[in-house]
Amino acid sequence: METQTYQTILVGVDGSEQANLAYKRAIGVAKRNQGRVVVVHVVENKLYTMMGYSTMNDSLIEQETDEAKEILDECKKYAKSVGFSQVETLITYGVAKEVMCKELPEYHVDLIMVGQSGLNAVERMVVGSVSSYIIRHAPCDVLIVHPEIN
Repeated sequence: METQTYQTILVGVDGSEQANLAYKRAIGVAKRNQGRVVVVHVVENKLYTMMGYSTMNDSLIEQETDEAKEILDECKKYAKSVGFSQVETLITYGVAKEVMCKELPEYHVDLIMVGQSGLNAVERMVVGSVSSYIIRHAPCDVLIVHPEIN
């Protein structure tokens, strides 16, 4: 049986515990495979309203971008703290689940790791789970990272 090795792992982070756990596990997988991690924060530039989607205003996008930079800086610090340097950070704009599946595979991603959805049942019905969308549409393997159970 052939052993799968992953050279480029894509992981999305949003500051949630689930995303942070997925990122930490992605670092572990990349270290074992002598691979690299592309860590992305997608700034959603559309808001879902009861009337459909509307574009966010510039000041809100700027605030989200600043928060994204802080989150990605923390990711770099974590990688350094565990002796891993093959991390590329990226801020992009759009709808996270579509960006993760359709735009970022240009990085020759062979594994996408995502945290288990933190959305509640109502949000999942309206917006749809990012992880379930990625499972159905990704052009590569997908690993869903479940929260640790005590």
